[in-house]
Amino acid sequence: MIHPSGFRPGDGRLTHELDPQDTGPQDACGVFGVWAPGEEVAKLAYFGLYALQHRGQESAGIAVSNGKQILVYKDMGLVSQVFDEATLQSLQGYLAIGHARYSTTGSSVWENAQPTFRATAHGAVALGHNGNLTNTGELARLAAERRTTSGAGDKHAMTSDTGLMTELLASYSDRSLEDAAAEVLPQLRGAFSLVFMDETTLYAARDPQGVRPLMLGRLDRGWVVASEQAALDTVGASFIREIEPGELIAVDENGLRSRHFAEPQPKGCVFEYVYLARPDATISGRNVHAARVEMGRTLAREAPVEADLVIATPESGTPAAIGFAEESGIPFGQGFVKNAYVGRTFIQPSQTLRQLGVRLKLNALREVIEGKRLVVVDDSIVRGNTQRAVSKMLREAGATEVHLRISSPPVKWPCFYGIDFATRAELIANGLNTDEIAKSIGADSLAYITLDGMTAATHQPADRLCRACFDGVYPIALPEDELLGKHLLEISVDPLAHTDALSRP
Repeated sequence: MIHPSGFRPGDGRLTHELDPQDTGPQDACGVFGVWAPGEEVAKLAYFGLYALQHRGQESAGIAVSNGKQILVYKDMGLVSQVFDEATLQSLQGYLAIGHARYSTTGSSVWENAQPTFRATAHGAVALGHNGNLTNTGELARLAAERRTTSGAGDKHAMTSDTGLMTELLASYSDRSLEDAAAEVLPQLRGAFSLVFMDETTLYAARDPQGVRPLMLGRLDRGWVVASEQAALDTVGASFIREIEPGELIAVDENGLRSRHFAEPQPKGCVFEYVYLARPDATISGRNVHAARVEMGRTLAREAPVEADLVIATPESGTPAAIGFAEESGIPFGQGFVKNAYVGRTFIQPSQTLRQLGVRLKLNALREVIEGKRLVVVDDSIVRGNTQRAVSKMLREAGATEVHLRISSPPVKWPCFYGIDFATRAELIANGLNTDEIAKSIGADSLAYITLDGMTAATHQPADRLCRACFDGVYPIALPEDELLGKHLLEISVDPLAHTDALSRP
């Protein structure tokens, strides 16, 4: 049942548990929006989110409006687990937004699933967010002040930066949602690619640095916005352009209109090219698959090794492994079988299974790798757990040598713009040098691509990219340490107590 407020209580409020081998960087979220009278917009949103599932696997939700009322349906789990035919049929309208979540601010619980929903003086607003704000403490203070002076808002909204933005947008009783957005958006700091809506209008906005991607597409009878082009292709929309950094667009019965709320200062996330985006994505004119293949070629030139076979850690390492094989002349082979039916599991393995090393996703192909000197290509190393398990499997299957090659530089810094890396203390590259890491994970050798080599493969100038997780240079100012953290809005922090908090570069 969908409650009049637009929310349906979850069947269960579960915490998530990944495959125990899956300890790499967690993806940014995926957002989708569609304005298309005469179309089944809930189903378009469903299939759009399906194409973006790789960007968020903790929860999913869709908001739909028929012009008079917004209904929101969301729950924990994958898109295919949250929605069924009956649910989608109940979400009737001509305007919809959708969201697939991985939590970067706020816990992975039903209350923080998106889209968020708030009543306004003129109706309601629903919002989905990809990214992570860095000035949540400042914004929480602003929301508290507005709540005190106007009585607007809801303290419960402040358990995530998305709820905080939604509360602020809903707090302007004297203006339309579009005008409220023009007031709120310039006050946000950090990475945000947004889709939001009232009863009649679809909105999309992107931070001035354009850290996370956001695409605009055209249907025969409407418009679509999505995190990646694959979602446009899936629903039959033609790609028009990227939403520009610092741009707000609105789509209603009068068509599409655009305004800039800030001067563009492009700093696209380089990790989108390395890992986050689907290989068929195109970002800033550069195809992601082609960039990854080029990273592999560069890696082969920068870190050659004698070997019999190049294999990938599926699936994210495959394009770079192909490039490495092409450049080195070493044959490319399939070293692992991947279980195509394993997604996120909410069931924690027993201690016995943990000790045995549960292999839900990968199994080594002994017939291919036995007696071989292997080059194993992966996209990144975070804690090293995945690579340690891979090396162990390959040794057990008879590999004589394991040479690990990584198509990104060492990850030494946390991300505050929408990727949930480990803390800096947990990043293996901060505690060990390259030789020590190789020994720790059981590899005969280890080498990374250089920062310049990776950057060149994107075809983007270095000054238009955020590379902070590799070089520690954060392009958007960060607040003091006590105002950072995934759970900042869920702990007892008085937003009015940090009025003098200074930003640091």
